[in-house]
Amino acid sequence: MTAPMTVQEALAKAIERLTKSQVPSPARDARILMAHALGVDAARITLMAHDPISPDALSSFEYLIRERRDHVPISHLVGGRDFYGRRFKVTSDVLDPRPETETLIEIALQQPFSEVLDLGTGSGCILITLLAERPDAVGIASDAAPEALDIARENAARLGVDGRCDFMQSDWFQWIGGTYDLILSNPPYIARDEMASLSRDVLDHEPHMALTDHADGLTAYREIAAGVAPHLTPGGRLLLEIGPTQAQAVTDLLAAAGLIRMTTHADLDGRDRVISAYSSDLS
Repeated sequence: MTAPMTVQEALAKAIERLTKSQVPSPARDARILMAHALGVDAARITLMAHDPISPDALSSFEYLIRERRDHVPISHLVGGRDFYGRRFKVTSDVLDPRPETETLIEIALQQPFSEVLDLGTGSGCILITLLAERPDAVGIASDAAPEALDIARENAARLGVDGRCDFMQSDWFQWIGGTYDLILSNPPYIARDEMASLSRDVLDHEPHMALTDHADGLTAYREIAAGVAPHLTPGGRLLLEIGPTQAQAVTDLLAAAGLIRMTTHADLDGRDRVISAYSSDLS
């Protein structure tokens, strides 16, 4: 009778398969997927290395590995991605929350705010995080894609901020009313000629409308700059995530729109990542 496969043996075969499929970080990914198949924390995998793996868990693990070999993102396979200490559901309808976007959160939290507008909310990770960190704040999450708004609503409810968050389908400011003391966006900023350099995980499994304008990468910033002034309270802030080469172009657009005190903020890798600007009416 053949001895059942151990966790370690299953991992070794999976790592070999992921490596052949040119998946980045094959050992890390295999451990995460094994933990998901077993229903345990990834930190326990080392302790379970010599334990036999049940047929059901092995079948689930092998399915996950096949999907990962096709470059389905880990977050889609395990059902979520961590962002600023919270788990957000993500699917192919929204971008994966990126660690560099936490720079936007850190800058937003440096000053008080009470009414927030998140343009192009996607998974809702930006607005939901800010509302979770500031229990007295309220906000609106807008997106042109109804499928993204469904994911954002689910995340808001699961993380307990849905009572302070409204959702609106809008193409940038098209259907937005009111004024806000904080407006934020992580818009599509990848230029058309940069798309080919993205990984298969991104190109094949994340929504292109949230990645690129299929032009020079600045279309969304032009739209936001053109419409933002009437929606900022006196002294209100605008925070925009940018690509690392776009600081000057975005600053120029915001200055032409009448905003003031533009500042470029770097992420933890030292790359330009966020532009902050203020309403010109500082009464």
